[in-house]
Amino acid sequence: MVSAAEVLRDRTGLDVTCLDRVYLNGYVPNLQVPGQVSVFMTGHLGLKIPSPAVLEKRGARFRESVERFARDNQIRMVQFAKGDRKQDVAAPFIDKVAKTGRPGVAVIGVAQEYASVFQSSKKTDRGGVWFSFFKQDRRVTCYYFYVWDDQFGPGFVKICTYFPYPMKIWVNGHEWAKLQAAKQGLSYRVLANGFASCDDPVALQRVCDSLSADDIQRFADRWLGRIPVPLDATDRAAGYWWEWSMRQTEVSRTISFTQPRYARLFVDQLVTDNLTVGRVEELEVIFGQRIRGGKLRPTRTETKTRVVREKDMVNMNTFFKHSRVKQYLKEGRALRVETVVNDPRDLGCNRRLVNLDELRMKARAINDRLLDNETAGQDCVLATPAFERVASPTQVGGVRAPGLKFGDPRVQALAGALLMVGLSVTGLTNKSLRACVASLTNIAYTCGQASYDLRRLRLKGLVERIPKTNRYTLTPEGTRFALFYTKLHDKVMLPLMSADHPPAPDDLRQALATIDHHINAYCDHARLNPVRKLGSNVQKTLTK
Repeated sequence: MVSAAEVLRDRTGLDVTCLDRVYLNGYVPNLQVPGQVSVFMTGHLGLKIPSPAVLEKRGARFRESVERFARDNQIRMVQFAKGDRKQDVAAPFIDKVAKTGRPGVAVIGVAQEYASVFQSSKKTDRGGVWFSFFKQDRRVTCYYFYVWDDQFGPGFVKICTYFPYPMKIWVNGHEWAKLQAAKQGLSYRVLANGFASCDDPVALQRVCDSLSADDIQRFADRWLGRIPVPLDATDRAAGYWWEWSMRQTEVSRTISFTQPRYARLFVDQLVTDNLTVGRVEELEVIFGQRIRGGKLRPTRTETKTRVVREKDMVNMNTFFKHSRVKQYLKEGRALRVETVVNDPRDLGCNRRLVNLDELRMKARAINDRLLDNETAGQDCVLATPAFERVASPTQVGGVRAPGLKFGDPRVQALAGALLMVGLSVTGLTNKSLRACVASLTNIAYTCGQASYDLRRLRLKGLVERIPKTNRYTLTPEGTRFALFYTKLHDKVMLPLMSADHPPAPDDLRQALATIDHHINAYCDHARLNPVRKLGSNVQKTLTK
């Protein structure tokens, strides 16, 4: 019986972490509120009256420049239809440019999409006419400039044709890493959007880690200087230019196994073993974010885990607020663990591109923590001295530490509760522990009982108190304790206690019947005939 931990440890060919897809919002910081629109037209353009007609003319001029750019450079313009997967439509054009090895715009896509743009209303006051501006979501024309870049490979720049001209940029970190690795002479085999193997994994990881916000900023500057944009050099000199925030960022860890069968074995073991232990839908264990209660800033969004089966493949998606963690097999031979951050504030980061390194560090920790917690459950046996120390009363610094007796309903509920919330790096509290234990036992569990249990967990070294707080975090031995007690009780003892009737295997039932027969024979010989069921009781006692 090979565990997922053993497969991960002994059958891994390449383990690499890399930024994957990065999707950015482009915005002009000083064109975000209505008053700034008036300042733009009166202070910058020198108009007496801020009029929407001026903005309409600028938009028309931009659309004409795009059509002229496509015509002059013989670039095809494609109208995206509803339901089109834009990347698939653009892929043949990008491949054609990529084969030339020269950077350029492959195709310009035209789409009608909703965007937050400025609208105006006409006002008349004491014989005068003036306009007020407000933001509104409208269906407007957007241009997709699909490019092939000699540094990043495929990407696109999306520009809205209405004021204040919101923009988006998409790049792929894996494609960037492939081009940089090739330039450094590294030999590697590719997966779809990833790496299958490399002759120097350490050098490859250094390449992946070297992708920075500055590289992406240079990509943006490079292409905004080559394609038509609705703001010109005069606007930029006056401070009207785009800055970038992270709309969606994916950080992935790809583990390629030495043989494809090990990839499938890993996932099978993972699903079989982990999704039935504890409450994996409680995502504090992965994201490490405080689940707040009470009236002050409560966390309103629930966390959940969804396992999706497509044919013989399994995708595991764990959601938290606007973000999620995906775990799936890639091309049947590699495990991909991918944190998709749709709002950096979910992880306590600001949105601007300059915070990319901090976001990547936290997302990378999420991927690692997920695998650590999953594989910890497959190697959680407590050695005899450790088991005795946990289960029996001990003295710690002259203070008596009560034991945590295996099989005791309250102790088993306590172990299960630690799997529900205890692995969170933000810690568990008396209140959260009470709620979890009560839900598992369906009996009253008081504040005093929770305090007593937290004290003995702390004295046993299973939890640690976070300094200057009333919160606790699980230690590595505490993780092993919770998993060992829960799995031994739920997956070993309970099935064995009911092994004398279906659905237990026939050979096990026959063996237990033979033991029962011999125990009853000894009872008869000892003249214990009135207690005919003693054999079954002794059998279960021996099993315990």
